[in-house]
Amino acid sequence: MTILGWFLIILLFVVGLAGAVYPILPGALAIYLAFFVYGWFFSFSSFGFVFWTVQTLIVIVLFVADYVVGAWGVKKFGGSRHSVIGSTIGLIIGPFLIPAFGLIIGPFIGAFVGEMIAGSRPGKAVKVSFGSLLGLFSSTVVKIVLQVAMVILFFIWIGLY
Repeated sequence: MTILGWFLIILLFVVGLAGAVYPILPGALAIYLAFFVYGWFFSFSSFGFVFWTVQTLIVIVLFVADYVVGAWGVKKFGGSRHSVIGSTIGLIIGPFLIPAFGLIIGPFIGAFVGEMIAGSRPGKAVKVSFGSLLGLFSSTVVKIVLQVAMVILFFIWIGLY
């Protein structure tokens, strides 16, 4: 059972970290679930109020930052609400339509279409689309850092208690 428990925990960590780059995967929630798997297989006694509070706050920050940082990139380059929505839609469906490059092309095209719907000139729409990519890359870096922090804190926590 020990091997199965650790296998599931590591698998959830890998899925979680992959979710930082590939938005269809559950990301932080997979990492959070790994803590419960550890508790079910081994023990919840290592985790107390502080552990759950810190990890839950990180998950909340991840969800908020994911949207805010992405939208920041679009807004920084003068984008409208339409381009934020288009970029988000492109981020979700892009990887399905263009498997190898959809993660980058999807938000770019989505922001472009959204900005054109808002009535902008094509030049501005392209500029906003690059802003959506800047937001996407910035958001990805933030997610990776925070999710790695979640995993490191988990290992520190179980090592200390």
